[in-house]
Amino acid sequence: MPVTPKLILFILLALLAGSAIPAAVRAAEEGRGACLRKAEQRAAVATHRAVPLARAIRSLHMRGRRAEVVRAELCDRGGRLVYVLTLLPRSGKVTRATIDAGNGEPLGLH
Repeated sequence: MPVTPKLILFILLALLAGSAIPAAVRAAEEGRGACLRKAEQRAAVATHRAVPLARAIRSLHMRGRRAEVVRAELCDRGGRLVYVLTLLPRSGKVTRATIDAGNGEPLGLH
């Protein structure tokens, strides 16, 4: 099968479109705050910039929010580290909680 100019153009456009998608995702994440990778999370806890995740969850439970944590992220929001927790309570309605990672205090439920 001969390679036509149209095929080459199609391949180039597909490659360009594919490289634009990760950039768009990064831009969206920067708007809401970038979340840390596992190694960065461990370093933040080790240097006492963030409380351990278990302490943050315990603080949430102490305030009456009994739910299973199905996802936890440590994110930087404007220079402030926060845990963003996805919760599944007995009601089955998925909710999110934001916890100040510096002191473990809940900031809000959404």
